[in-house]
Amino acid sequence: MWRVVALFFLGLICAPLAATAQERDRLDHRGEVLGWEGVGRLDTSMGTCTGTLIAQDMVLTAAHCVVDSASRTVLPAGAMRFHAGLAHDFTAATRGVTRIVLSDGYLESFDASLTEKVRTDLALLRLDSPIFSTEAEPFRIHDRAMEVGSVILVSYGRGRNTSLQRESGCRHKQTYRGGLMTFDCDVTFGSSGAPVFVNDQGRLRIVSVVSMMSTAPNAEKEAIGMSLPSAVTAMMRDMRNDAARAPITAGARRVTVGERAGGARFVKVD
Repeated sequence: MWRVVALFFLGLICAPLAATAQERDRLDHRGEVLGWEGVGRLDTSMGTCTGTLIAQDMVLTAAHCVVDSASRTVLPAGAMRFHAGLAHDFTAATRGVTRIVLSDGYLESFDASLTEKVRTDLALLRLDSPIFSTEAEPFRIHDRAMEVGSVILVSYGRGRNTSLQRESGCRHKQTYRGGLMTFDCDVTFGSSGAPVFVNDQGRLRIVSVVSMMSTAPNAEKEAIGMSLPSAVTAMMRDMRNDAARAPITAGARRVTVGERAGGARFVKVD
């Protein structure tokens, strides 16, 4: 049984992982971010998370990054900013957020099982204007069966909240019933919503989004994410075709079709 820890902005300090084959690179300069500009930092009224551009005007992140868990309401979209490719004083593009769509069932998952919380912990954000390919290229979702093997995690986090960390060589360990996926990648506060990439015949595809981390006794911590294709397709369909419908709260509404996907937490803005 996992001991699961939400990556919240409390003063918790995670023990370092044992030495592995993973390589962790800090992307501190503009040239180092080249090709990764579609990953950015999402600033909200409560803190920061990681998000990924999946269309010129759409960002994928974890639902708990944009929801106040205490009141079970969506945070104000107008207070959010997405900084694509942020690396200290360089940003490929900065945009505001005008609309938020949560994966079907996320708000109800507070009273459900951990599996349901993670599998529905996805949010799609519409930006106030497109980010063009000259600024940042969107990433596509991996839509084929995922085998156990090497993945790449790109994220912001506490202590590196103004520059990306790229971790290559971590592994997809297992996909569980219900679509939960585990990875031995290094996650911390602020890694919520971070994309996990797989190299699919030379093309980077997003295979999961970081939702939580877990530790078992005498074991290394793991990142927990979810399967994406059905949930993302449903959220994008809802965003594009049903944008005129009234929001549930604070500019967000639930998806009404499709499966779900799914949670790690934020770090306070320094």
